[in-house]
Amino acid sequence: MSETGRGKVAIVTGGTRGIGAAIVRRLLAEGYAVATCGRTPPEQPVGIDGKQAEFDACDIRDPAAVAAWIEALAARHGRIDLVVNNAGGSPQADAATASPRFSERILQLNLLAPLHVSQAAYPHLKAAGGSIVNIASVSAVRPSPDTAIYGAAKAGLVSLTTSLAQEWGPEVRVNAIIVGLIETETAEMTYGSAAAQDRIAASLPLGRMGRGSDIAEAVNFLASPAAAYISGAKLEVHGGGERPLFLEIVKQESAKG
Repeated sequence: MSETGRGKVAIVTGGTRGIGAAIVRRLLAEGYAVATCGRTPPEQPVGIDGKQAEFDACDIRDPAAVAAWIEALAARHGRIDLVVNNAGGSPQADAATASPRFSERILQLNLLAPLHVSQAAYPHLKAAGGSIVNIASVSAVRPSPDTAIYGAAKAGLVSLTTSLAQEWGPEVRVNAIIVGLIETETAEMTYGSAAAQDRIAASLPLGRMGRGSDIAEAVNFLASPAAAYISGAKLEVHGGGERPLFLEIVKQESAKG
């Protein structure tokens, strides 16, 4: 494997578990020095083949903390080539009763934090001719009942992606990945039992849910010279997309007849 990231520095927010950890491992394998952050350190460092990501405690919802973290990284490494805004998520919440504080926190994590990280890293990315990859979600492009504010935040992140690509080009490329249904350590909390997950997987055109490695490969591609003319893109990594419910209803009703 050619190491197109050799000598380069990448930031991956939320890179201690799940999709983020898969992205970190893929970039380490590609030769990047990788830095990640969180409010608490992982039980074990994230790494592969003897290479480990750096970890710093940082609440990315705090713009001042983000700016200090990014500047410390730039001083330590002398450059920043790639930012992956991966940290995000939301518990389910009834939109009719969700508190203002809850909604603000979800917006902070999923929309404002990527903006703060990107702003702080921008001068370093500009100097390096680097790029940003924003990890969005299918919730950004289809209804997201029970996680409405999360869907709205991710939709905002997609819009932010296209706007920054226009504003910061040609020095900095900015792209987004529309992430589909993914197997993670907490899949049961999101999708239910193993049987339910099997049914969901079977409903997708590619016959399985996504894996962290699928998203990591997409990140590596968008950060690579192979994507040199790709900016403002919304790369859908969702296995072909979710089957419309009405088709199942039609199928079931037809079977009755």
